[in-house]
Amino acid sequence: MALTDDAISKIRALIQSGSLLPGSRLPSEPQLASDLGMSRSSLREAVKALETAHVLEVRRGDGTFVTNLAPNVLLQGLGFAIDLLQDSVLFEVMEVRRMLEPTATGTAAARINLQGLAALRRILDQMLEDVDDSEALAVHDVNFHRTVIEANGNETLSSVVEGISGHAVRPRVWRGILDREAITQTQREHEAIYEALLSGDPSLASAAALLHINGSENRLRGVLHPPEA
Repeated sequence: MALTDDAISKIRALIQSGSLLPGSRLPSEPQLASDLGMSRSSLREAVKALETAHVLEVRRGDGTFVTNLAPNVLLQGLGFAIDLLQDSVLFEVMEVRRMLEPTATGTAAARINLQGLAALRRILDQMLEDVDDSEALAVHDVNFHRTVIEANGNETLSSVVEGISGHAVRPRVWRGILDREAITQTQREHEAIYEALLSGDPSLASAAALLHINGSENRLRGVLHPPEA
């Protein structure tokens, strides 16, 4: 493992120094192993690890390439990791979401364009149509918040928020919402966020997002810790 870690560090150093640029092809395995002063087996293990981390991409028959190193590529494993967290830790994830998402939603109020607003309106209409389908509602929920956060124009922020509250957490909440009033309340919260964004008021949008997150946390608590009969 120490040799593999050393190999990973050396390849990372090449990328950080600009010797290997995003999208560039790595030298052949024998050449790179010789250049870095390591065995080919250690190099293979390092490449596998960096491929898993989305730093490298192995194209069979074509070679090994540096990925584009974009945030949405490098951070895509975040959601997968969070999905494996135990239920007791999910409230820590919600706390992180509470720190990030209201601010991001407030900023979006000043940056979202007409296309983004129209997309949100369509999603809200779809939520009303699929009111009896919790799986579809979960998908619409993810798409709604993704559209809001992407309006910031900050790819790193979008990737982080998507990772901590996208497919990993929201479906768990929706699967536990069986009461029609709870569904209606959740839809109202989304409508309030939309109206705040439509008005272009950052403070109102931030407050609406915070209220929604608090409601989501309470619903998640009800899913994970239902009251005793």
